[in-house]
Amino acid sequence: MHPNDPGLRSFVDVDPSSDFPIRNLPYGVFSTSNSPAPRVGVAIGNHVLDLAVLDSEGLIDLGAAKGVFAQSAINAFMALGPKVWSQTRTRISQLLRHDNAELRDNAALRKRALLPRDQVTLHLPLEVKGFTDFYSSKEHATNVGTMFRDKTNPLLPNWLHIPIGYNGRASTVVVSGTKVKRPRGQLKPPSAELPTFGPCKRLDFELEIGVVIGQPSAMGEMLTEAQAEAMIFGFVLLNDWSARDIQQWEYVPLGPFQAKAFATSISPWIVTREALEPFRLHGPTQDPMPLPYLQQRQPNNYDMALDVALRAPGMAAPASICTTNFKYMYWSSVQQLVHHASSGCAMNVGDLLGSGTISGPEKHQRGSLLEISWNGTEPVELPGGIKRSFLEDGDSLSFHGWCQGNGYRIGFGEVEGTIVPSA
Repeated sequence: MHPNDPGLRSFVDVDPSSDFPIRNLPYGVFSTSNSPAPRVGVAIGNHVLDLAVLDSEGLIDLGAAKGVFAQSAINAFMALGPKVWSQTRTRISQLLRHDNAELRDNAALRKRALLPRDQVTLHLPLEVKGFTDFYSSKEHATNVGTMFRDKTNPLLPNWLHIPIGYNGRASTVVVSGTKVKRPRGQLKPPSAELPTFGPCKRLDFELEIGVVIGQPSAMGEMLTEAQAEAMIFGFVLLNDWSARDIQQWEYVPLGPFQAKAFATSISPWIVTREALEPFRLHGPTQDPMPLPYLQQRQPNNYDMALDVALRAPGMAAPASICTTNFKYMYWSSVQQLVHHASSGCAMNVGDLLGSGTISGPEKHQRGSLLEISWNGTEPVELPGGIKRSFLEDGDSLSFHGWCQGNGYRIGFGEVEGTIVPSA
């Protein structure tokens, strides 16, 4: 049976509402108190399957690449290429099937390899070689342009022709649960004559999906649509934290810099492109037609539900402030990668591409506080009379994302971050 087959069942008990059924098998890096060296595993229900143990026991055939799962990042495995990715996922699926005795009936091996997820520590799943953030939601770009530029013509002339992006900082990509220190920078409100230096006062989140690049491209070479797709290993939830007031002062003429360099949070589980295959669909109609190198012949968007919840100090539980869908993105992940390489820019195993803020056409689908509060003029009302225009110290943001199948879901778990004071 194909690993995406709806009829698959695992001997591991998996709740239908779980993000991690046997059809998902996302990759992550984890450690335990008894074995503190980080290694690669996959999530299955409420457990983590230790791939380093299975590899050492000869249950996964990686040939000369034996040992790639006993590493603190998934890069070495990704470098083996799409054929190995698919073969390995198929083999893991076989080992977890309800009718396969290899792992199911080996109690000693199960005890070593199948670990309760609440007893492991999750780490950054990849060594991020480079980080590029895009600006690919038409709804988001329209909202921002309406607020700050021209209500009658909010999109800049190039936006409908080119996936806009900027090179960010790989050094501050962190895993879910890492606390985010409020950034400091130069601030200059419109009423001030000169800038000052201090903590950001308009701290925001950006709801994004991160694309994990698993194969390289050579400097000087362009990519076809098919080549770009094959280079994508998988996807993560991504929060590209944003200091709006620092950005407002610094971004002219070269764009975001320190306002985006202080932290980018990603989920600990990388959901493979193959697992998301049943949920592909065509994105919005692109008008005008992109230039030939950016034209798409296949569906490259995904029907993926997304939710953002905010928990302020004093709240008993997080409150949802945004529900949207990845399908609304105007520029697809494949187009972003094709364009990124089009100048001759080399791509590396472990590069991370941020989709850009994901907003939809409705008010509840706005993927940043800048949009939700309309630049602070319409504060968000939370339980207990709490209001937010931008994030305050102690606030926690959590993203969830999933593709809904018939009786199962393919999910990402969570990416969470809590704001702590700058000093």
